[in-house]
Parts: sequence; C-alpha cells; structure tokens
Amino acid sequence: MNVNGVPVEDTYCEAFSLYATRVLITAKDSRWALIAARVSTGLGTSVIMCPGESGLESLISPKSTPDGRVGALIHIYDRDLPSLKLHTIMRVGQAILTCPTTSAFDGLPKVKRKLLVGSALSKFGDGFERREKIYGRDMWRIPVMEGEFLIENSFGVLKGVAGGNILILAKNQETALKAAENAVREVRRNARNVILPFPGGIVRSGSKVGSLKYPKLGATTNHRYCPTLRESIEDSALPQEVKSVYEIVINGLTVDDVKRAVGFAILGATKVPGVVKIDAGNYGGRLGQHKINLQDAVESAKEVMEK
Repeated sequence: MNVNGVPVEDTYCEAFSLYATRVLITAKDSRWALIAARVSTGLGTSVIMCPGESGLESLISPKSTPDGRVGALIHIYDRDLPSLKLHTIMRVGQAILTCPTTSAFDGLPKVKRKLLVGSALSKFGDGFERREKIYGRDMWRIPVMEGEFLIENSFGVLKGVAGGNILILAKNQETALKAAENAVREVRRNARNVILPFPGGIVRSGSKVGSLKYPKLGATTNHRYCPTLRESIEDSALPQEVKSVYEIVINGLTVDDVKRAVGFAILGATKVPGVVKIDAGNYGGRLGQHKINLQDAVESAKEVMEK
C-alpha cells in the first residue's frame, strides 16, 4: 500500500494489554485544567521505568462536564490493578489535589469495575472531609487552604491497550521530525479515547525486547532502526537513503481506538515530502496480545473521515 505516495509496510504493530483508568479534571479555565493534566501525567512514558504510562487525551467543553467548567481528560495505564491504584493516587494526590481550582471526576462513569481513589485521598482531610452527592455523583469534599477540593469516590478501570505504534523512516532528521509532528497533530485532531504518552507524542529511542549483550535488561535500543549502525550490523532494517527514524506510540481504551489512531498517524506522517517508508515495531508476538496491521489501520481511519 502507498499512502500519499509513501510505501506502508505490510506488517503490524504489536500492542499489549494494560489496566487503564481515565480521570476528568475540571478547573476555572483551560489554563489550569491543562497545567493539572500535564503535571499529573509527567514521567509517564513507559511502564519499563515509570509509575505507569499516562497522558492527556483532550480538553472537554464545559457543556460536557459535571460541574459546567472546562475539563481535561487524562489516562493512566499500568500492569496490574494494585500498581494502577497506587500510581493513580500518587498522580491525583500530588498534582491535581495540589493544583489551584481543580476537581477530579471519574472519566469512565459507565464502567462497573472501580478503583477507590477518592476515598483514599479523602483522608488528607484529616477527619474534616465530607462525603456527599454532588452533580449526581458520589463525591468527597476535602478542605484545603483555597477552599475545597472535590473528588469522586471511585474511578472506572478497564483493560486498555498500549504500545500501538508506527515507525517513520525519512531522508533526514528534519524531515522525520516534521513528519512525526504532523502525525501527532492528525491523531490529536481526529482520534478519540487515546493518548500519546511520550514527549510531544514522539519517540526517538525506540526499543526492542531484551538485550543482545546485557541479559538483565528488559529493553534496549532497537538497533535495526538506528541509522548510525547500518553499516556495522547485518540485520539493519533501514534502506540506504534513510538517515533518521521516529516512532509514534499510542495507548487507548480499546483496540479499535488504537487502530484508528495508528491510521491517522500514518495519514499525517505521509503528507511530508522526504518520508521514505512507514514501518512498525513488533516482536514476533512475544510482547503483546494485539496485532494491528498498518494497512488495515489506514482503512479504519479513512472510514472515520468519510462519515
């Protein structure tokens, strides 16, 4: 398949299941909602060495929030439920409770399985906290110096999907970065229920499972896609004209959400002249349960655009 004149490899990205929760932050304006969202999702790029994977999904109109204020949706992902609960409490408690004007609501209210995050953080009220029905939700009022921090008693949790990805192979670093930025814009503009957890949505240090030299390491540089190694290794995956590669990584609430977002990333990246090929990271089925074919992803994104 060629997309915008760029070959898209007939391969798949290998995504894997992680437990996920979604928090709706509201604040007096978009500035403070975004500050809370960005700080609370910091150091959330990869479960390899972070307290969960996390990121901003989108801003939400006051018309769609429980308290009629502007909102920001964030996702948090982790390997198991105890870790997800701990890291959600840490992130909400340290970066949302502390942030001026914010409240925190369950971003998955229809999901039956819940994490008791608000009830745990309510103890910060030192006995002065109150549990009440507010905005039709089970909320805690926690007294703080500003006034009160409102937080929902529990947040929904489900099995999400992490690690959807594309690799952008380009003639030089400037072109590769421009294409990656375009891919991120396309995802953020058109995809729903997903996050891009890496800095600016872009990864320069794609990894592989395990190590060729250091057995104790769970992940190391994806050497086959490193341009500086092409002449010194036998298994390089890079055509001669490729001088730079960036990866886009996508997490989402469902496989279909991630699949569509992968398609939008490809549509965005291939609009930039100088992109040689679109590929994907997979590990022969050793890492993830979900195989998202790149060409199917493009078709899925196109279907959304045609509606």
